[in-house]
Amino acid sequence: MLKFAKILTVKVKIKNTSDLPLPAYQTEMSAGADLCANIDSPVTIEPLERVLIPTGLFMELPENYEAQIRPRSGLAFKHGITVLNSPGTIDADYRGEIKVLLVNLSSQSFTLQPGDRMAQMVIARCEQAEWQSETELSETKRGEGGYGHTGVK
Repeated sequence: MLKFAKILTVKVKIKNTSDLPLPAYQTEMSAGADLCANIDSPVTIEPLERVLIPTGLFMELPENYEAQIRPRSGLAFKHGITVLNSPGTIDADYRGEIKVLLVNLSSQSFTLQPGDRMAQMVIARCEQAEWQSETELSETKRGEGGYGHTGVK
């Protein structure tokens, strides 16, 4: 029988100004908590259109943490709806409303209903770099290879 490690948690202060539920994890080991659309009426997103959708949520992340806003895979696959700046980053010192920048990459209109789960939020630990200016970098086998240098097969 497989045993899984306990999921690590971090306490995040959150203020909900909507009538919608707090972000929720849909399964026991989900990495992302779903965010709901805090809109009064349906919003139709036309092909290649982008819209900023409010959540009614405000939060206070601990230092050294960020929130990443990511697409929901089902919306992306079935309807071409994704988060435009994916993953969108919410910094620990941001106190404004969480909003989600959605884009419709399909050829058909998509209508978002009030309360729909539209994106997911992942809370992640992060670090800032201490930059060290150098004139030379170490050699590697890969070197400067990038953008498809390994091919597709």
